[in-house]
Amino acid sequence: MHSLKWVLLVFLWLCCVSLAVSMPTMAPVCAEEDRASLMNFKARIVQDTTDILASWTGSDCCSGDWEGVACGATGRVTSLQLQRPEKNSELFMKGTLSAALGNLHFLEVIVISGMKHIRGSIPESFTALSRLTQLVLEDNALGGTIPASLGHLPSLQILSLSGNHLTGQIPPSIGNLMNLVQLNLARNSLSGPIPQTFKTFPSLEYFDLSSNELSGALPDHVGQFKNLTYIDLSNNQLSGPIPISIFSLPKLLDLLLSNNRLTGTIPVQVQGLKSINTLSLSGNQLRGQIPASISKLQNLWNLNLSRNGLSDPLPTILASNIPSLLTIDLSYNSFVFGTVPGWIRDKQLSAVHLAGCGLRGALPIFRAPDSITSIDLSDNQFTDGISNFLTNMSSLQKLKLSNNQLKFNLSELRLPNALSSLDLHSNQISGSLSNILNGKTSGFLEVIDVSKNEITGAIPEMNSGLGLKVLNIGGNKISGRIPSSISNIEELTKLDISRNQIQGTIPTSVGALAKLQWLDISINSLTGKIPNTLLAIQWLRHANFRSNRLCGKIPQGRPLNVFPAAAYAHNLCLCGTPLPPCREANEWKTTTKQ
Repeated sequence: MHSLKWVLLVFLWLCCVSLAVSMPTMAPVCAEEDRASLMNFKARIVQDTTDILASWTGSDCCSGDWEGVACGATGRVTSLQLQRPEKNSELFMKGTLSAALGNLHFLEVIVISGMKHIRGSIPESFTALSRLTQLVLEDNALGGTIPASLGHLPSLQILSLSGNHLTGQIPPSIGNLMNLVQLNLARNSLSGPIPQTFKTFPSLEYFDLSSNELSGALPDHVGQFKNLTYIDLSNNQLSGPIPISIFSLPKLLDLLLSNNRLTGTIPVQVQGLKSINTLSLSGNQLRGQIPASISKLQNLWNLNLSRNGLSDPLPTILASNIPSLLTIDLSYNSFVFGTVPGWIRDKQLSAVHLAGCGLRGALPIFRAPDSITSIDLSDNQFTDGISNFLTNMSSLQKLKLSNNQLKFNLSELRLPNALSSLDLHSNQISGSLSNILNGKTSGFLEVIDVSKNEITGAIPEMNSGLGLKVLNIGGNKISGRIPSSISNIEELTKLDISRNQIQGTIPTSVGALAKLQWLDISINSLTGKIPNTLLAIQWLRHANFRSNRLCGKIPQGRPLNVFPAAAYAHNLCLCGTPLPPCREANEWKTTTKQ
């Protein structure tokens, strides 16, 4: 009897286990307190074109149906991630951040990014989120100062507030966040120095304070963050020398200090950046010579030292040095190279920018032309032609040879199919535009600037399918009329045909250039009226009609009647705002009889 009882108990236990295994696991039910906080957040968003918050219905925020909300096993909200779909600029949320988010005490992750129109300040209540590891509020419209209370979130590993309208100084309390791995405060209007409290970030890997208004010296203790792989302090007002310690970071891949007010020389210790891929020190006030030790950077891909006061001589660098180098920019220093250094010509590079480097003579021939995607040799003293220069440059996308003394006919130009930008302004180039604007023009070509040359002939008919966004042919000897087919360049944002000998009327089809922002047809011999169709160009921000033979009433409406009077000056008989009012027809007759 005892054994039968034991068998029965075992059987019942097995049945219970089997039933438990077969039953589905129940999702945690959302805590009412958390649901109320989320609904408070939703109520502060007055417009949501992303439709994310439309999914926030029902009583259970942990059901998986509330987009962007995730919960832990206990039914408490642990993650709130609201991100605008990439590459869709039409979607946004409009409103403010609710302080009620500070009541989500189990929250570990907040990501509210790319919503563009979420304004107001960052709530002080966030200081109660002691479990928070990620706070990402990028690319919104948040204003005010960074709350000092954010420095009291002990678990925070990622703090990113980039792309907002934050002002004031960076709170020294941020230096208390000892577990930080990423700190990104870029693209705001923050001012003052980098806090001296930024000394205890042993795990910091990513440090971006770029595009602010920060001033003062670069802190020497940045060199203590041995795990750093990325530093971007560019586009600020930082001054003084570059600290030697910054060149002892063994894992650093990117060092971006461009467009500041840094002085002194490039330290010989630059060779300590053993892992560096990108070194950008452009747009500062650095002097002296480039140290030869820079040739020891075995992993360097991109070197940009442009717009400083660096001087000759360039260190002797063999083609075998800096073996990984892909792009180099030494433009606008105090160099007088004469010719492009042999090691640059011999290297397989993708970008060569040597503008304003005292180069002269014939254009250089590169050993590996098929690898080059971008060339800038502007503001030098190159002469002769261009016929062999572009040979085998099949990958070239951007070509800038402006402000030289190049003398050739456009018929000699063979543009690579991949070219997107062509800038040849301020040379001695002749020939007709039809040599570069015709049925064979690549759809990839977006920018043509051949202004201030000696180009003649008429503006050719424009074929549909052109991808041009900028066409600048001003300051030449072009004659004839503006073709009506100009409207076929649907992507055009800038059109400059000023300072030529163009006659006839302004075609009404110009009004079909819906994306046009800049229009300059000044100093020609155009006649007739300014077409009313131009009022349809909603994005027009600059227009210049002066010094022609135009007559009649200026179309009354934005933007044409808000441009300054100077934009219409020196014509035959233009009238109407912003010029004096037009005379009535009978007044003209009376004046004529007298």
